[in-house]
Amino acid sequence: MRTTTLGSKGPELGVIGLGCMGMTFSYDMKTPRDDATSISVIRQALDLGATLIDTADVYGPYSNEELVGRALAGGHRQRAVLATKVGLVVSDPIGGPDNSPVIVNNGRPEHVRKSIDESLRRLGTGHVDLYQLHRVDPQVPLEETWGAMAEVVAAGKARHIGLSEVTVEQIKRAHAVHPVTSVQSELSLWTRDVLTEVLPHCEEQGIAFLPFSPLGRGFLAGRFSSFDDLPEDDFRRRQPRFQQDALRANLAIVGRVREVAERAGATPAQVALAWVVAQGRHVIPIPGTKTPKYLLDNAGAADVELSAADLAELDALPAPEGARY
Repeated sequence: MRTTTLGSKGPELGVIGLGCMGMTFSYDMKTPRDDATSISVIRQALDLGATLIDTADVYGPYSNEELVGRALAGGHRQRAVLATKVGLVVSDPIGGPDNSPVIVNNGRPEHVRKSIDESLRRLGTGHVDLYQLHRVDPQVPLEETWGAMAEVVAAGKARHIGLSEVTVEQIKRAHAVHPVTSVQSELSLWTRDVLTEVLPHCEEQGIAFLPFSPLGRGFLAGRFSSFDDLPEDDFRRRQPRFQQDALRANLAIVGRVREVAERAGATPAQVALAWVVAQGRHVIPIPGTKTPKYLLDNAGAADVELSAADLAELDALPAPEGARY
């Protein structure tokens, strides 16, 4: 796989990474977990050059880090650029809509200091390559949270630190305390908000941008044609863009992506990912999957060359029906 660097000063890594959340959390939760296959997918991702492995303590909670830790045992850790997150906690595992977890912010410095040690224990490693603030806690000054994360770097427990779902102002405030290596936010053909200000700022400052949900939670890959295609107990059933009327309208976007894919000799997922990669030299999408077939498909996007005409056509796609959340 082609490589880039994690921002201007970070380690070398593949231009496409792997998001591990869905292996234990949020998607299709009634289907029994298949940890053996998930571990195989993580190791195969490393073999393919998709070396950025992204997890978080809140995924599960905790079970996702434990799974990633098992996957990276036995000498695989040194091949990975390992990223995890802090700053969100499950306050009630079944208290939300449809018995979904209730997740709240926690950016208190003492929480950061405690959480890194617990994450390292679950991951079975002495350090992570990237420690990310999952969300800014509105109840805690960002400078205090970021200062605690800088302490994690000073202690050798993380090589770099990053932010998620932030504004340019918040990036600047954090950067004044300690360098920001990465920003992780949603970016795809149907979620482009960051293209206006956040991504240009990251590009200018040499900050890596890590798009999550680059395939629109699987929709842009053409995997769903109706609401009933979504597995039971899947959190996408609560999202506006997946409701039946919106989903039906949004299928037109997938149809246009499929047309470009046919011309390019690629799959819709590969075209959607190639468009994301084309948005900047340090843009590294982290599509999630727990399926070997989809992993191969996603990794293959690194070799897809979209023409200027293809990119222009994709740039001109209409906005989706429905809000993000």
